Amino acid sequence: MKMNHRHKYYSVKSPYPSLLSLFFFFFFFFAISLSDPRTTESALFCTTTSTTTTTPNAPSPSPSSSATTVSIPTFVQEMQTLSQIVSTNHFVTYSIPDSPLPMFGLIQCHHDLSQTDCLLCYAATRIRLPRCLPSPSAAIFLDGCFLRYDTYSFYNESVSNSLNKVKCGTENATQAGGMGFVRSVEYAVGNVTSIAVENNGFGVVSVERVYALAQCWESVGIDGCRECLKKAGEAAKGCVPRREGRGMNAGCYLRYSTEKFYNDGREAGLHSHGMSGLGIIVAIALASVAFLMLSLFAAYAGYARLSKRKEGHKNLGRFSGSIHKSSPNFKYEILEKATDYFNLSRKIGQGGAGSVYMGTLPDGQTVAVKRLVFNTRQWVDEFFNEVNLISGIQHKNLVKLLGCSIEGPESLLVYEYVPNRSLDQFLFDKKGNQILNWKQRFAIIAGAAEGLAYLHGGSETKIIHRDIKSSNVLLDEFFTPKIADFGLVRSFGVDKTHLSTGIAGTIGYMAPEYLLRGQLTEKADVYSFGVLLLEIVIGRRNNAFTQDSGSLLQTVWGLHLSSRLAGAVDPCLKGDFPTNEAARVLHIGLLCAQASAALRPSMAQVVTMLSNEDCEIPMPNQPPFVNASVLDPASSVRSYSSNSNVSNTATKVDGSYTSTGSSSVHISDGPSRS
Repeated sequence: MKMNHRHKYYSVKSPYPSLLSLFFFFFFFFAISLSDPRTTESALFCTTTSTTTTTPNAPSPSPSSSATTVSIPTFVQEMQTLSQIVSTNHFVTYSIPDSPLPMFGLIQCHHDLSQTDCLLCYAATRIRLPRCLPSPSAAIFLDGCFLRYDTYSFYNESVSNSLNKVKCGTENATQAGGMGFVRSVEYAVGNVTSIAVENNGFGVVSVERVYALAQCWESVGIDGCRECLKKAGEAAKGCVPRREGRGMNAGCYLRYSTEKFYNDGREAGLHSHGMSGLGIIVAIALASVAFLMLSLFAAYAGYARLSKRKEGHKNLGRFSGSIHKSSPNFKYEILEKATDYFNLSRKIGQGGAGSVYMGTLPDGQTVAVKRLVFNTRQWVDEFFNEVNLISGIQHKNLVKLLGCSIEGPESLLVYEYVPNRSLDQFLFDKKGNQILNWKQRFAIIAGAAEGLAYLHGGSETKIIHRDIKSSNVLLDEFFTPKIADFGLVRSFGVDKTHLSTGIAGTIGYMAPEYLLRGQLTEKADVYSFGVLLLEIVIGRRNNAFTQDSGSLLQTVWGLHLSSRLAGAVDPCLKGDFPTNEAARVLHIGLLCAQASAALRPSMAQVVTMLSNEDCEIPMPNQPPFVNASVLDPASSVRSYSSNSNVSNTATKVDGSYTSTGSSSVHISDGPSRS
C-alpha cells in the first residue's frame, strides 16, 4: 500500500550553549585525534506524523497520529540503551513496543569504521537528532552511520518515498571533461553495488581515481539490499560531473568521490570488536555529556510548556467567568472524539482563525465544531463576545450555538449542523450545485430578513451582525436560511443612537457611513442585507465586473431608472419567475442599499414589505458607489477594517463554518464594545 508523506524540518537553539560547546569540544577533539568517524551530516528527516512507506508491514496511521509526540524521557531511554549495545556492535535495533507511544530504533555503522569510530559517529547522530523532538519519527544519515526511530517496526524497509535523498558535491571533477569520468563513476557504482550484495551488505571499490562505498542495513536482507542500492546508485550517478555524490534510502547508503574517504579492512580492524582504554573513556564521557544535556533540555522544555499552560489558563480565567451559564461547556476530549480527532475527512469549512469539522456527539447528534486558535487578548475577547451574545438567542433563521469548550489546548464552538452549507456556493458556483429557483430564492430572502430583524429587535439587547453576506448565510436540508458567523457582532442599548467604532466587515457589503466614518447602527446591517438581496436575485457578486457592465448596484440602479428591473433577474432562471414580484423585491433591495442611513427601512419594515403585497414601497434614492471607478473589482472578496484609535491592527478571519471560495480576511477593531 502506497502512502504519501511530508517532511518537516526543525531547528532548536540550545538554551545551554556552554554545555553544548563542552560536548563538541570532547567530540571533535577525540574525533580528530583518533581517526575519522565521518560525522558529516548528509540528510536529516524530521516528521510530524509517523513515517509512512511502501512497505506492507507499515501500519496505517491512527486517527490521532497527527497529534502523537515522542516524550523526551522515552527518547533518552532508547538512546541510552542503543549506546550500551553499540559499544560492541556496528548494527543495533531496539524497541519499546508496549509504551503508550511505541518506539523502534535502529543504528547502523558503516563496516569500514572501527568500533571506536562507530561509537563516535553514533554519538554525533544522537546529539543532532533531538532537533526533531517531539516528532514521532526521525532519521539522520551521516557519512559513517545512520540512526532512525519510529512508532512501528520498520527494520526490513529497503526503499521509501519518504526517506530517499540525493546529495551532490559543489565542485566538478577535474577529469570530467570527457566520458572517462562518467564511465569511471558508472563502473565504480555498479561494482560496489555487486560487492555489497555479495558481501553481507558492505563494499568499497576504486576505479581510476573514483572511490565508492555501499552500505546496506543488516536488517533488509539480500533482495532488499539490491533494490535499495540500485535506487541509491541511480540517484548518485545523477550527480556527475560533480566530484562526489551520495544516494540514500530507507535501507542503504551509497557514495562516490574522487578522494578516498573510506578505510580499508586492515586500517578499520573490521574483525576486531574490542575497544581501547581511550575509546572506553571517550564513550563514557560522550554518553554522560549527552545524557546530561538531554536531561537539562527536558527540564527546560517542561518548564516552557508549563509556563505557557499557566498563561493560557490565566487568560481563560480572566474571561471564562463571563460566559452565560446557559451555554453548555463541552469537554475537549468529547469533541475531539466526536470529530474523529479532527480528521480531514470531517472538515467542512476553513477560515483564517481555524477550521470547522462535522462531529457526532455520544448521543448521536450531528454538530459543527468550530476550532479556534487564539493567542492574543483580542482573539479571546471576540471568542467570548460570540459566545455571550448569541448563546441565549434562538430563532429558526439563526444558526444555533450549542455550547463551547475552553479548557483544552484550543477553544471550540459547537453549532447545530447545517447540511447544505453556505448560500454563496449555490449562487456563484453553479456548475457544482443545483440552481436555486425563484421560490427558493424568495424564501431565503424572507428568512434572512426575519433572522436579522430578530437580532435588531427580538431581545432586550440590540445586536448588530456587521458581516451579512452570502457566505455567512447557511442552508439546511430544506434550504431554510440561517445566519451564521457572529464573531464581529456588537450590541448597544436602546438609549444609544449609534456606536463609534473601528470598522470590520467585507468591502462591498459595508454601509458608507460605517465605512467612511465608523458610525455603526443597525442600518449598517440593512445596507448589507440590501446588497445580499440583490446578489440572490441577480446571481452575481457585488463588485464583480463583467465586460460591458458595472457593479451590481450600478446595474440595478440603471435598470430601475429605465423601469426594467425584471431584466436584472438571474438568466439561469430562464424567465421562470413572476415579473412583478421580482421587480418588487429588487425595489426593496434598492431601498435597503440607499446612501442615507435615515432613508433605509428597518429590518422589521423589510419583513413587512416582503410578506405583504399591499404594503406601499417608497421610491428609493440613488445608492452609493455607483461610479465604477470607485469600486475596485479586486476587492470583491476582501474584508477590511480599521481602527482610528489603533495603528497596528490584528487579523481576524471569516468564522462562518462553511466559508469557501470567497473567504474573507477581516481586520477586527479590538475588544468588544457594548
